[in-house]
Amino acid sequence: MKPSMLAKLDQLANRLVELDELLGHESATSNMDNYRKMSREHAEIGPLVALYGQFQQASQDMAEAQQMLVDPEMKEFAQEEIENAKASLAALEIDLQKMLLPKDVNDERNIFLEIRAGTGGDESALFAGDLLRMYSRFAERNRWQVEMVSESTSDLGGYREVIVRLVGNGAYSKLKFESGGHRVQRVPATETQGRIHTSACTVAVMPEADEVEDVDINPADLRIDTFRASGAGGQHINKTDSAVRLTHLPTGIVVECQDDRSQHKNKAQALKVLAARIKDVQLREQQSKEAATRKSLIGSGDRSERIRTYNFPQGRMTDHRINLTLYKLDFIMDGDLTELTNALAAEHQAELLAALGD
Repeated sequence: MKPSMLAKLDQLANRLVELDELLGHESATSNMDNYRKMSREHAEIGPLVALYGQFQQASQDMAEAQQMLVDPEMKEFAQEEIENAKASLAALEIDLQKMLLPKDVNDERNIFLEIRAGTGGDESALFAGDLLRMYSRFAERNRWQVEMVSESTSDLGGYREVIVRLVGNGAYSKLKFESGGHRVQRVPATETQGRIHTSACTVAVMPEADEVEDVDINPADLRIDTFRASGAGGQHINKTDSAVRLTHLPTGIVVECQDDRSQHKNKAQALKVLAARIKDVQLREQQSKEAATRKSLIGSGDRSERIRTYNFPQGRMTDHRINLTLYKLDFIMDGDLTELTNALAAEHQAELLAALGD
C-alpha cells in the first residue's frame, strides 16, 4: 500500500482515539450539535479503522511467518501462512481503498428526471415516452415513488418534454449516470416501407435540494408568469390561471408547472425544479473543473453527449462510455437496468481508485 494511504489511515486511527475520549468526557453532551457531529464522524470512520486494524494484524502475521522460514521444521507451515497473509492483505487493501474514496453527498437524494425529445420529430417524442416508462418501471422495482411534475405531450401520445420526481433512497446514486443523449434506431409505427429511422432524446438527472433555501434564489431574479393550463382536466382547468412559469433571469432557466389545480402548489413545485436545475448547473461546473485534471470514464454527463444507443432490430443496447453491449433490449425497456447501472458505478469506482492511487 502507498505510504500516503498508510499515513491517511494512521491519521484516521488517531482521530478515532481522540473522538472516543471526547465523546466519553462528562461534558460531551453540553453542546448537543457538536456531540451529534462527533458521533456521526465516529460512526463514519469507525468501520474503516476496524478494517485497518485487520490489515495491520495480517501484516504482522506475515512478518512473523517470514521469521519462521529460517526454521527447517517450520518452513512449510510458514510458507502457507505467508501465502494466506498475502491474499488477505491484497483483499483488505482493495476494501480499504474503496472506503477511502470520497462519497458523493447527493447519492441518497431524490431526483428530478427530465426527458426531452430531440431530433426525429414524432418518433423522438414516442421514444421519450418509452424512456419514461423504462425509468418508471425501474423505480417500481426499487419501490420508489414516481410523481409527475410537468409534461408536454405530442400528437401521437409521446412527450416533447416531461419531468418526473423520483422519491426513494439512493435514487441519485443509481441513476446519476443517465444524463446525456439517448439514441434509438428502429422502424417507426408511422413508417410504411419498413425503413429504420434514427432519432434521439436527452435525459437530465438532477438531485433534489433538501430545501429550496439550499440554493440561493433571489426573488428579485425571478420573473413569475401565470397562465391557463392546457390539456386534460375538464372544465375547471381552463377557467383559472393556475399554471406557473418561472424564469430565473441570471441563468435564463425557465420552469413551467401546470400539473396541479392550485397555483400555489404549482409555484412551489416549480421552485423545487428550479432549485434542482440551478444545483445541477453548479454541479456540472464543479465536475468540469475536476474533469480538466482527469478525464472521466463515465463522461461529463453533458446532455448533448451521446451516451447510449438502443437498436431495436438487433435487440441490443450499447453504452458508448464503457463499451458495454447487452442483448436484452426488451428487458431493459421494461426497467431491468440493474446490470447497466452496476457496470457504470463499477467503472466510476475504478476510475476513482486509479486517481486515488496516483
